[in-house]
Amino acid sequence: MIKILHCQGPRAFLFFLLLLTTTSGAQDIPFNCDFNAYLIQNNDVFAIDLASGNSISVAQNITAGNINGAGYNAKDGYIWGYLTSPSKSIVRIGKNFNTTIYTIPALPDGSRYVGDVSPEGIYFFKSGGSTYYKIDLDPASPSYLQYLGSFELSQSINVHDWAFNAADGNLYTVEQATNILYRVNPLNGVVTNLGVVPVLLGNNYTYGAVYFDLAGSFYVSANQTGTVYVVRDVKDLNGLIGMNSNLFAFGPSSSSNDGARCPTAPVPQEICDNGIDDDGDNLIDCDDPSCSGYATCPVFEASISGANEGGLESNNRLSEQINKRNFNRVKTAYKFDTASAKKVTKPSLFSRKASGTVLKDFIPFGIINEQSVVESTPTDLLSITNASEVYSVDYIKNNKTIASILALKTDNGVYEHTKFICDRLLGAQIISVSTIEINEQPFIKTIIKNADNSIEYVLSFSAKKVNADANYALESHWNLDKYQKNIGFYNFQIWTNSIDDLFKIGQEVVSLIQKQKPISGYSLSEPPTVFVKKGRYVNGNLELQIINTNATSTVTFDGGLRKTETSAEQKMNSTIDLNKKYVTDIVVPTGNLFDIGFRIGDGVATPDDLFLSDGPWGIDAPASTTTVTNYSVGVNTKEYDTGSFPVERNLNLTATTTDYVAAYRALTPRFKAVDLSTYKSLHLRGKGTGILEIVFVKNSIANWEQQYKATITLTGDLQDFAIPFTAFVSSTGNPLVLNDIKTIVFKMTTLDGKPTVKEMDLQTIQFSKNLTLDTAEFDLASQGNKVSISPNPIDDNSKLRFTATDAERVAIEIYNINGKLVSTIYHDTQVGNNEVQISKSMLTSGIYFSKIISSTSSYEVVKIIVK
Repeated sequence: MIKILHCQGPRAFLFFLLLLTTTSGAQDIPFNCDFNAYLIQNNDVFAIDLASGNSISVAQNITAGNINGAGYNAKDGYIWGYLTSPSKSIVRIGKNFNTTIYTIPALPDGSRYVGDVSPEGIYFFKSGGSTYYKIDLDPASPSYLQYLGSFELSQSINVHDWAFNAADGNLYTVEQATNILYRVNPLNGVVTNLGVVPVLLGNNYTYGAVYFDLAGSFYVSANQTGTVYVVRDVKDLNGLIGMNSNLFAFGPSSSSNDGARCPTAPVPQEICDNGIDDDGDNLIDCDDPSCSGYATCPVFEASISGANEGGLESNNRLSEQINKRNFNRVKTAYKFDTASAKKVTKPSLFSRKASGTVLKDFIPFGIINEQSVVESTPTDLLSITNASEVYSVDYIKNNKTIASILALKTDNGVYEHTKFICDRLLGAQIISVSTIEINEQPFIKTIIKNADNSIEYVLSFSAKKVNADANYALESHWNLDKYQKNIGFYNFQIWTNSIDDLFKIGQEVVSLIQKQKPISGYSLSEPPTVFVKKGRYVNGNLELQIINTNATSTVTFDGGLRKTETSAEQKMNSTIDLNKKYVTDIVVPTGNLFDIGFRIGDGVATPDDLFLSDGPWGIDAPASTTTVTNYSVGVNTKEYDTGSFPVERNLNLTATTTDYVAAYRALTPRFKAVDLSTYKSLHLRGKGTGILEIVFVKNSIANWEQQYKATITLTGDLQDFAIPFTAFVSSTGNPLVLNDIKTIVFKMTTLDGKPTVKEMDLQTIQFSKNLTLDTAEFDLASQGNKVSISPNPIDDNSKLRFTATDAERVAIEIYNINGKLVSTIYHDTQVGNNEVQISKSMLTSGIYFSKIISSTSSYEVVKIIVK
């Protein structure tokens, strides 16, 4: 409800009082110093939780004109602001967002965008320059609603909002570009320079919303990024002592931004070293931006991942192709090294080319104080994604990657990957999702905490040609299906280690697009108000933590999952009850799966999309010499051992080859290394055709030939195998430490070069803490008299040597890798050194264990390798 009053003199003022008594009392409700900060964008109102930066839209189009210069009035409990229309008008806003408009003809012409109300109820407002104005808004004052005149500050300041500090009654503000904090004496207009705010140094933002709290802390919000900063104890500053400033929260951006808040309401604060979410934003200790640089918390500007690792698509269409790409990188020991990467510079990229626009033309230089820019293009994306061109660079400073741009050209539809879709189910989590203002347009920005605890600030958008190729139009959406179909795009993914660098690079990329062709329009989505902060798949369940910034009651869950790499998609849907809570932990039963894509949403706001793929199975074989006749992946039906690390899903592979065929299984979706050093053996069930070589691929080994390998012999019958880690050997001769395994490879080789059918059926694969299937009888670390065998591996014949303390008959038992006794040799010992011949003809190729059975002595168990 809007009421308009024209206050021209005592008679009109009396009329106002009568009208207020008879109509407004039943409808307008004062805020009465609630804890929220209120952000007014044009004529829409958002409630801001300063502790988290989260904003909730609480009212829209509350007046015909736009509101600015807003402030909280402690004398009546309402928010007041200056209106663009009707001219010479101010507005009173109630907690129910009813408004009353007062036109005061004595006001000067023009709009005013800086304002707040003093503890005494005097409205101080201004625009640019040094002139400011006052209106009495104390209902108990005889001059209530009267214009008190214009006044002059002691100097002109370029500011966009100011706020009263209840601790000392002064106004405070921060100037754009200089980032100087000013104190303004409301009694005489004297402006005091308190110095540059350290955390704002180097910024050029518009600070359109500022607030105070009960402790006298000053909160400053940057329009372009939405970042909220805090300056502590401003009343004690004199321009000489140091200023305590820091990040506080990441909020929404705005091209038109004004704030109001009761200055005597507290703001919850995070204690940075107690392991508790003190301020209720679901960010604990160092995860909270307000803790950046405090206690043991690092500053939020560590090294980030480079673009050479990026660009993996967020759908189930290419999981296995991406797996193949990663496996090829492992086999060839490919690792991107920024130190040796090709350096690129602005002149070489900005020279005009006869071929027209290329991706390099959109790369900025020299805007984030980087020391170098290196090319990091992941060219292997071209063969597996919908990109037709790809180019990327990393920005380097102090030998750290501080920013990356991945630029891709697609000819039919948008590029099908965004970092936030996949990463949350792979160990990362979202710290914040809101907007960043570029060219006065709200792009979605995401702040991601990676599994290695690094923080990345992420921005994605795409440019398409329109108007018969005369212009570009930009699109940026959370959901990939929102992009226009069946057209080409230039796609940009930007991630940095600071919000300010993200803004600078994003702004410059848009500027470079504009230089190529004028930008004629924007199609931008709002960020989701309900989103999955983090999640994981564990033993047949999706465990999700949902953040609900808009107090939504319920959301729907719609998904499609595949049980294995070769099975059809199954649909699933359900309703999730959030009870309007900010944080909800849920478990979605899925059963065993290979991948799942799903969407949660309330049907109104932007929904959240996620995709998860387990580490896939893949086939490695020379295409010219191998024909795969059967490849299927099945669900495991036998329970895994308690405490084991399961390698989910069974493999059945048949191929005809003159060389080799191999199956490989990544232990994680991104080929990240896993520490399995607490386990002792690999267990599996299997059958097939002959010798199967098993390779553990360690991240720390670059040379493929030095990876650790063991062999078992498959037959036509299913057998249970327990292969101790001690059976895996490397050409380096070093013992295996399985602390960084990326993938496991199962390989069959044709020895004579003739076409041979190779088959492997592998089931219930798991890393076990048990040494064998039954007991730990083959523990090579067991104590006993020393036993050796040489040569080992056995070429033809080898000697088993040991020292006996008694003359007796002993049994030398030889077991295969499954723990089955395959041979027994009896030997009459003599006191002292003893030798027993072991012939290769006694055994087939594989791993064996020899145990000497004695009635008087104990002996070591030795491993025998037969090639």
